[in-house]
Amino acid sequence: MIQIPSDLDPSLVPLAFLLGTWEGAGVSDFPGAEKCNFGQSVTFSHDGRDFLEYHSHTWVLDSEGKQVRPLESESGYWRIDKDRQVEIVMVRDDGVVEVWYGELADQKPQIDIATDAVARTAASGPYSGGKRLYGYVKSDLMWVGEKATPEVPLRPYMSAHLKKVVTPEEVAEMARNLPDMPDDGIAFFK
Repeated sequence: MIQIPSDLDPSLVPLAFLLGTWEGAGVSDFPGAEKCNFGQSVTFSHDGRDFLEYHSHTWVLDSEGKQVRPLESESGYWRIDKDRQVEIVMVRDDGVVEVWYGELADQKPQIDIATDAVARTAASGPYSGGKRLYGYVKSDLMWVGEKATPEVPLRPYMSAHLKKVVTPEEVAEMARNLPDMPDDGIAFFK
């Protein structure tokens, strides 16, 4: 269920489906890099201003699904205008700063974005741009990313399936909104 916080800036209501912490796993595969399964934790939060704050951490998983080491981290700020155009400023741990533009699909929680500008430090690896697609599907957050370098044309490199992490406060709120159940609880299912 998508909840809209009362202190959310009104311009961000179309992005409310992103709010919260999401965790799950995905696959990374790009020429010249290690192919691996990864775990991911993503948080979208707000402080009442006209942007969502974004933090993502990924880590390599072994064949048993245990964390091996960090993979990538990125942070940024997401905005949306009245025409459903999305803009994102993002910085990654490998020394890349990106400006992304795209749009929120009409009548569905899906965001399609592409890089508009890329700046790299001397220590970062080769990278010339990317595309991403985020979607809210059956209460889960899914995404796929494409990447290009001067040597490799744009191609898929990462994707993940994430589930929303429910906080104790959210569980308490859900419990308060449940209808009254009979004392034995069994009659509810009859």
